[in-house]
Amino acid sequence: MKNKIMTAREAIDMVKDGDTVGITGAGMRGNPEYLTQTLADKYIETQSPKNLTLFSCIGHGDFAKKGDSRLAIPGLLKRAIGTHPDTSIYLRAMIENDEIEAYTYPQGVTVHLLSAIATKQLGVTSKIGLGTYLDPRQKGAKANPSTVKNGEDLIELLNFNNEEWLLYKTFPINVAFIRGTTADESGNITIEEEANKLEFFELAAAARACGGKVIAQVKRIVQNGTLHPARVYIPGVMVDAVVVCEDTDAYHMQNDGTKFDIAFCGDIRVPIKKHQVKKDKLNYEDILLRRAAMELKPGDIVNLGWGLPAGIGDVAEEEGIFDSLCLTLEIGVFGGIPGKYPYFGLVYNSEAIVPMLNMFQFYHGGGLDAAYLGAAQIDSTGNTNASKFGTRVCGPGGYVDITTSTPKVVICMAFTSKGLEADISDGKITITNEGAIKKFVNTLDEITFNPAYGGKNDKEVVYVTERCVFRLIDGKLTLTEIAPGIDLQKDILANMEFEPVISADLKLMDERIFYPKPMKCFDID
Repeated sequence: MKNKIMTAREAIDMVKDGDTVGITGAGMRGNPEYLTQTLADKYIETQSPKNLTLFSCIGHGDFAKKGDSRLAIPGLLKRAIGTHPDTSIYLRAMIENDEIEAYTYPQGVTVHLLSAIATKQLGVTSKIGLGTYLDPRQKGAKANPSTVKNGEDLIELLNFNNEEWLLYKTFPINVAFIRGTTADESGNITIEEEANKLEFFELAAAARACGGKVIAQVKRIVQNGTLHPARVYIPGVMVDAVVVCEDTDAYHMQNDGTKFDIAFCGDIRVPIKKHQVKKDKLNYEDILLRRAAMELKPGDIVNLGWGLPAGIGDVAEEEGIFDSLCLTLEIGVFGGIPGKYPYFGLVYNSEAIVPMLNMFQFYHGGGLDAAYLGAAQIDSTGNTNASKFGTRVCGPGGYVDITTSTPKVVICMAFTSKGLEADISDGKITITNEGAIKKFVNTLDEITFNPAYGGKNDKEVVYVTERCVFRLIDGKLTLTEIAPGIDLQKDILANMEFEPVISADLKLMDERIFYPKPMKCFDID
């Protein structure tokens, strides 16, 4: 076999002008940054390769200069197709400034798209995205004005057996940048020090099917015949070049928060100190999380979204229900204790780590019982926006996939933002400073979740804030609970752009929520 071990610059010379380059990773997990930086360095030096299309299943970045932000150089990229550019702030700025074409796709669809490319299919046919900004009757995933005006239509609306579907078209992947831990001289790759299996195999298979090149960044090279065959994740016949990262601390971290922790790989289990209520006083985020957690049932299989909803796990621990739940992460982890930022996506004591494709097969098939997610805006029919905030192009991550496929969706968010303050005492909540930005609005910046296209007619949608609870009833946002201490007109209706349906059976939120001690609201055997 030909020698596949080469320098990063020799490998990057395989990338040609106009290529579509796929890069693995989630945040900084599994991201081959040494290759990315070498590509950027070559372009700065030679002005080639230029006019590349960047494809990613998840955003790669640390909300600073790492990841895809390294490629935010005028002329290097002409187009980005991805899921979550928010973490790559310099790339996101190019999108927002209309300097490159950009499309933001659902995370689950992107990894299925790789599978479709690998098997030379026309595309991915799915109901994921109907009635949202992904629908070609709205934006067709186009993220900025120039793409809306001049960009290629990558998504089509189909009608089959009197049902609407979206077709996400396939396209060639010319070069794949993947990451592993160890490679042998023939290019066989293992991933023993990765915390997630991600889309390493799927991206490599897609590039191979297109006659493209697969370049792997690894930590070390070993002799042929020394790797256990069951631990080889990418066979050497699929790999064209292997590059040893020369500075693993800078360009091959397990995640942005840690260089390497063996526990995140599942090789050891660590003692976890149980979280207990220690606060003498609750804040408004505690209130909405405690109320949202009341929607849990023992035995639920649950997805917790980025940010505020991740705190549901702490409440579940406080209430003694955590061990009866199976928390999952869309990047492919079942069970365990999820880390919070900057460790989000890493899990202690997980039960299973699977490829991202398999996780979204499980999700798309209705495997979850409930999902807890956030939102920036909600309208009168219960549509939510969680992907574009004014001019800020964040992307949806797995939000569209999860909300479409899950029978129960719990939206957790503060009622207003930018300056909201509240006092919780004596079993009630008082708004001491109202947020400047309304979240319940007539028109969303874009629709990320449209319950009318939710896949099941019996989908349950609950919207939990610190001062009230809404439910989607007969397609209308309906106020069902109000917190003690809250004035309906002053604190709720005056801070909405529309008047919701008000339930004839409007109730007070459970008073146990407002005291800093366990609520004891679950019947656990």
